[in-house]
Amino acid sequence: MSYSDGTRVVHAGLPEAAVGDPFLPGPVFAAPYHLDPADGQTGDNGYGRPDNPTRRRLEGAIGELEGGRALTFASGQAAITALLLSTLRTGDTVALPSDGYFTVRSFAESTLRDLGVRTVLVPTAGPYPDFTGVRLVLLETPANPGLDVCDIAEVAATAHAAGALVAVDNTTATPLGQTPLALGADVVVASGTKALTGHSDVLLGYVAATDAELLGKIETWRKHTGAIPGAFDAWLAHRSIATLDLRLARQTGNAAAVAELLAGREDVSGVRWPGLPSDPSYAVASKQMRRIPGIVSFDLGDAQRVARFLTAASLVFAATSFGGVHTTADRRAQWGDDTSPGFVRLSCGIEDTVDLLADLTAALDQA
Repeated sequence: MSYSDGTRVVHAGLPEAAVGDPFLPGPVFAAPYHLDPADGQTGDNGYGRPDNPTRRRLEGAIGELEGGRALTFASGQAAITALLLSTLRTGDTVALPSDGYFTVRSFAESTLRDLGVRTVLVPTAGPYPDFTGVRLVLLETPANPGLDVCDIAEVAATAHAAGALVAVDNTTATPLGQTPLALGADVVVASGTKALTGHSDVLLGYVAATDAELLGKIETWRKHTGAIPGAFDAWLAHRSIATLDLRLARQTGNAAAVAELLAGREDVSGVRWPGLPSDPSYAVASKQMRRIPGIVSFDLGDAQRVARFLTAASLVFAATSFGGVHTTADRRAQWGDDTSPGFVRLSCGIEDTVDLLADLTAALDQA
């Protein structure tokens, strides 16, 4: 039976019901597992690094939502570097979003360059180059922090025709916002630290794909490097996924109201939210995405005004992560992002919309 999103996230990765067993198993920590005393053979679990039942349950849940098999990592950066290092070799070329997560570009310009991998930077909104000779095309849509959107199916078809693999960073959208594997991508990578788990209390990353050989390479890399999430983090993440649909519904609703408010103010410029009919990405996002994330970006002109705005706000915390239940804002230029000094990425939480709008209005008026 095909269920709706709210039902899917509540039941994703749960074990078969058994009398006396809990709905969601607790964390199995890094204790040794019993071996067969006769021949030393293992059951499902042999050693804590590659084998952990709590982590497998989480991977089962994420895999159900993404439409493939999932591997979890200690962070989103661990997941994306595992993908890059397990698929790229000396002499290869990788296409990366020029407006995506800046640490990925930094990794490419240092570690990958030193390994002899060439990087091509491409804006998320295009235009896209000829992918002939490119080994891997990484898309991030909506892009963080500028929120441009690209047509995954269209780019994937072009890249595949040139012989390239296609990966999509699905951090901002989450698997309830879009499913890149169903749109033609070969692999999905994401930070589960953000909206997927949504409580700002766990670090997590994952890779998902349907290609067993590709996943096997990535899994071997994870086994050798040890970039795994802890069992307790995996348990926290699985527990949190159950409320994903509810959290996203409020965050998206808040973002729609906030974007409309900001777009109507003369003292705010550059408002971006792909759900606004006036947004440059609206047409593609409306066709491709099942829901728009709770992230809004805008410009307050300079760093001092951003600081006054954040000081005046009571419900908006200055923080550099996003996707949590509390509304946060980040001036991205302070971290080296190629954004203007007054650019703000606002991550809407699950506060009541009327309270959030009132707080934002008062803070902007004071700033």
